Amino acid sequence: MPADVSVIGLGRVGLPLALSFADRGLRVVGVDNDPQRLAMLRAGRMPFEEAGMAEILERARTAGTLELSEEVAQAAAARDIVLTLGTPSFSHIEIDMRDVRSVLDDLLGVLREGQSIVLRSTIAPGTTEFVAGYLAKHRGFAVGEDLFVSHAPERIAAGRFLEEIDSLPCIIGGVGERSGERAAALFGAFRAPIVQTAPVQAELAKIWSNIVRYTQFALPNLLMMDCDQYGANVFDVIDLINRDYPRGGIAAPGFTAGTCLRKDFAFSEERSNAPGMLLAVSRVNESVPNFLVGGMRRRLQGRLNGRKVAVLGLAFKADTDDERDSLSHKLVRLLERELADVAVHDPVVATPTQSLEDALADAEAVVVATNHSAYSRPSTLALVGPDALVVDPWNAFGSGQVFGFASELAALSPSAGPA
Repeated sequence: MPADVSVIGLGRVGLPLALSFADRGLRVVGVDNDPQRLAMLRAGRMPFEEAGMAEILERARTAGTLELSEEVAQAAAARDIVLTLGTPSFSHIEIDMRDVRSVLDDLLGVLREGQSIVLRSTIAPGTTEFVAGYLAKHRGFAVGEDLFVSHAPERIAAGRFLEEIDSLPCIIGGVGERSGERAAALFGAFRAPIVQTAPVQAELAKIWSNIVRYTQFALPNLLMMDCDQYGANVFDVIDLINRDYPRGGIAAPGFTAGTCLRKDFAFSEERSNAPGMLLAVSRVNESVPNFLVGGMRRRLQGRLNGRKVAVLGLAFKADTDDERDSLSHKLVRLLERELADVAVHDPVVATPTQSLEDALADAEAVVVATNHSAYSRPSTLALVGPDALVVDPWNAFGSGQVFGFASELAALSPSAGPA
């Protein structure tokens, strides 16, 4: 029996989508070029954490609604084809289209009239029209009439797929009205409202959703660095800005990273009318690890050489296992360049790390790099020696200090009582 939908790319965007389609009763072909990932899925194991997906995978295996393949051409067995490919940028602020082009080339010979291609990945403005033009040029399809192309950007937060696939408005930018209708019929399997628009507007809405967040988080990070320069407390200043003020709303500082936020500004910067503006935003966020290392050095008699530094957290976001483009790794590398003895703990990620007790034992400095909820407990601070320098840009311990010695933070922390 032919498939209803295929999903090319079974990463953190594509796999939850493919499983959710299957859980709605659709017959799904999932395509990925990673044999290890496919082997894990065939064995009933999720390759990463996403709430509720392990149970859905088991239901799909039992029902036989998910077929897995390494061959892109197998995706053409379905009426609708969804592309969830990696969309990197080159170091020259140029969008890398190679994965998209490669998949299109693999599909060219097997596509047939009546099929629909939906771009789910984050893409640069104009990419949907490029795909339509590429298919028209190389196969002679009349896109919007006998083949349908759309962009339906994915805007779901890590760990919240099942909640947000049914609640976040589903934006669809179709090349022609019928393309939009076809994509809407597919995503109508979920309960979220559907908003039809032009392809380029869908593309811009997605990348600027991330650019806005990346910029919003850069402001408190820059404020944190300014406060350190002037001897002010960033958390006090943020409270003064926000308290009972209708035009406040500045967020708290912290590591701002992850694949989407770190790269998506490049989709605008490539052809920007204000070149450099978003690069400056990136520079602020990217400089936070170096700022923290410099602050540690100043507070520890000017050197980190030979000192044990515990880094808590490798994931880019609290309570996820996603390490992609995490600034924690940059922090570790910078500390190693200072010849510090770095110990690392993370309770969630797949990368092997030390136990929390071993990482903190005899540490002369501790950095909360990821604000995992597991760290915001009195028992964590109790494991730190009283003379250790604690670097807590997230204010995980509630002490209101970016830099402070453990004994001071324990006295200031509202959770300083029994664990």
